[in-house]
This record gives sequence, structure tokens and C-alpha cells, in this order.
Amino acid sequence: MKSTSPPASSGLALDPDIPICQTDLPLGWYQDELRPYAEEYLALPDRKPATVLGWMDRYVKPARAHFGDSLLLLAHFYMGGEIVKLVENYGGAVADSYKLALQAAQNPEKKVIVESAVHFMAESIAILAADDQEVWITNPKAGCTMEMLAKDHMVLPIADQLIERYGDELVVVAYMNTSGRLKALAGRTAGAVCTSSNAHLVVEWARRDGRKVLFVPDQHLGRNTAHRLGMDPGRIVTLPDPQLRGGNFPLTDATIEGGMQALDRAEMILWGSFCGVHTIFNAEQVKWWQERDWQVLIHPESPIEAVNQADGVGSTDFLWSAVQNAKAGAKIAIGTEGHFVRNARELGKQRGVEVMHLAEIPGMQSGGCGCATMSRNDPPHLAGLLDLLRKGEAPKLNRVLAGDAVDEVTGDLDRLKIEERKTLIRDAKSALQAMIDVTEQANS
Repeated sequence: MKSTSPPASSGLALDPDIPICQTDLPLGWYQDELRPYAEEYLALPDRKPATVLGWMDRYVKPARAHFGDSLLLLAHFYMGGEIVKLVENYGGAVADSYKLALQAAQNPEKKVIVESAVHFMAESIAILAADDQEVWITNPKAGCTMEMLAKDHMVLPIADQLIERYGDELVVVAYMNTSGRLKALAGRTAGAVCTSSNAHLVVEWARRDGRKVLFVPDQHLGRNTAHRLGMDPGRIVTLPDPQLRGGNFPLTDATIEGGMQALDRAEMILWGSFCGVHTIFNAEQVKWWQERDWQVLIHPESPIEAVNQADGVGSTDFLWSAVQNAKAGAKIAIGTEGHFVRNARELGKQRGVEVMHLAEIPGMQSGGCGCATMSRNDPPHLAGLLDLLRKGEAPKLNRVLAGDAVDEVTGDLDRLKIEERKTLIRDAKSALQAMIDVTEQANS
């Protein structure tokens, strides 16, 4: 596997006088094994870093000493509160979903990988991990609303109908925000995984020989990618909103906008899912900031009207780098997840750069919404899991294996049998490797 640049430091540090920005979760939200750690955390007198780190040190430092260089801590840019800073404080790395997925494969000496992010990210790491590497997630119920609207039991019945109708003409591009079961679907159709940073490269590659693309799950990223590639909007079909129809419905003139004729003509078929955090953005918000001489940067999971009006569009890595590299005096309004923007604002202050959330406009829709499911990872989840791993008592549910499906509400685990998992890994790894090859070739 080709190498890529390692995750860079966020450049953020914990201020000892400012309380950690992390909403306390109800005690009932914790697994039984982690509840004692949550009880201790909730009983702390305050949330200042000195207090929280003093408590976490009791568990994290012995775990780091026990595992030594074989331990790797990871977090995503979108993590709620100060988890990004806490993970880095203990020697961990923070990155976007693309770089996170590569961490196990690029660090073979790391045998115990603990991720504070969402389940599909940890599963992507597990798919590319070696047999002697274990991947763990601090909270297995940490999910993604977009992915929850594109479960395999919803998508596969539709994909089967499309494959029956179009055969090898159909290729699936699965956004990183999907389960391993859908990444395996992409592999079975000689397709690929993509991220928001490389979607245009992957879709352009997937369209080779005139193949028809099924893009799963985010309709907005798919539509923005098609626009970037100059595709005809009249040849893009969006499947029905999965909130209304679920996924197991027949493809007929009655269920497809424009009917089956439109489906047959389509160059790209979009699954109807979306990210609730990014759909709040619109062109009017973008114009409001631009009229006041702010630069507007936005994530491509946002509606196309807002994206086309913005000054720049890109992944979390693109957005973070824009703040890191901005000149003093710059003013940047960012359209993405609220926790990310708050951390970017802090980074900007260090550089004399003003940063605001795109939706934070007086008299307009309230903005700053963070990813609620990702915020389910918090200090007691991190400290507790590391302590339990050191003791050899970590819950089975927190181990992440390729093909795992975890109910974000109940925590119920559906784990594949070994032979099924091997097949899934083969297919999903093929899709991930296709993405890596396309991306690295473009960057070389």
C-alpha cells in the first residue's frame, strides 16, 4: 500500500482555565462495564482540564505504559467537545476519514488501535488492518445519521434490482460514511470507496467505459461531485427519501421520479440519504457573509445551491488547512459541523484569523449544530475502555470487526461468521484499495 502523509497535529492545546466543552451524557447511556468510570467522571467537581486530566491520568497513563508503542489512539476532526485535544494530549492522532482509514495499514507496529469517532470509521480501519491488529471504538453506539439512512438491509435490495437490470454496466461508489457491508457491495461491482476529498477523482474513474454509477449514501455529495465533473443534471436520478420509503421497494415508474425511462438514461443514481448537520446551509447564508467581506468555505455534503455560491468547498482536512494557512486578518465563515468550527475558531485566534459558523447569522436559522452521535465519545468512554483493555476485560461490543453492524440505540451487535467476514474483507478491501490507488495516482 502506498503511503500518504501522516495526520498532522491540530495545533490546539487545552486551556487550563477554560472548562472542557463536552456535554455530560446521562448515566444510563453507558455500557455496564463503563458505568463505574462514568459515575466517577460525573462526580468530579468541575470540567476544567486540570481536574479532568488528573482523573483520566489514573487510567490512561497505566494503559499507555502497559501497551507501549503498540497502542495507537485516533480521533476525527468532528469529535465533540475537547476529545480532539484529549486524544492528542495522550499522544494520539487526529485526521479526516481518509487518513484515519489508512492508519492500521501504515502503522503495522500498532497492535491495539483505539478510535474516538463513529463506527463506520473504525470499521474501515479494521478492514485494512492486519490479522495481528485489534481495532476498538470507545463508544460502539457512535453512529452517523447519513449512514443510518443507508443500512445494508435498505440499500442491498435496491442494488440487487439495479444489478439485475443493468448487469456489469452498474458500478457502485460507496462514500466512506457507509458500513463495510456496503463497501463490499462497491467491491463486488468493481467500484470503489470515496471520501469528500476524493469523490470527484473516484467518480470520474468509476465512469470509465460509460458505466452507470450508483452513489451511496449522500445525495448532496453525489450531486456536487456530478456538477464538478460537468455531468448533465438531467441524467442524474435521486432515489426516494429513505425516511419515507425505507429501502426495500420495487423500482417502478411509480417509485422513480421520471420513471424507469429516466433511470435507464441516468449516468448517476443517487441514494436519497443526507447529513442533517450540513443540510441547514443555503445560498442566502453564503451571500450574507460574502456581502460583509468574509470568505465562505463549505463542506460538499451541503446542498448544491450553497456549495456553488461559496468561495471554496472541501473536506475537513481542506477546511482545517485553510484556517492553518490563512494570513492574519483573514475572516472565514465555515459551513460544516459545529464542534469542528469551534475548534477552528480557536485555531484561528492563535493566528489572528476570525472564524465563524456559516449559519450563525442574526435573525436566521440557528446554527452551530454538532454531530450528536459522534459526540457520544467522551472522557469516561476513552479512559474506561483503555483501563479495561489493560485489564483484559474490554467489552466484546467495543471490538470492531469487519462486517459488524451495531444498533445505535440498543447496542445490539450483528457479527458475521468467519467465512462471511473473510469474503466481506476481500470485497471491501478491493473497493478501499481502488480509492487509495486513484487518490495516490492523482496526488503523485
